[in-house]
Amino acid sequence: AAAAALGLLPLGKTQSPESLLDIAARKVAEKWPFQRVEERFERIPEPVQRRIVYWSFPRSEREICMYSSFNTGAEDPAAAPGGAAT
Repeated sequence: AAAAALGLLPLGKTQSPESLLDIAARKVAEKWPFQRVEERFERIPEPVQRRIVYWSFPRSEREICMYSSFNTGAEDPAAAPGGAAT
């Protein structure tokens, strides 16, 4: 109530602490690709796998756009082997 009164939280909203599973899964996803996690550990419980995969994907719209616009340079005629030089 005091935090809401100070404007730190929206009125009527309370924050619950992040679960230990989410914290651990986020830290793993920040450091290692999921494929490496699968290769390294023999058995990973399914709920843990789901949270690691969830945190492996980018969160912000800018990051999503950056990763989804992967450019190999093939569209640029100058970049192709034997392409036109300008």
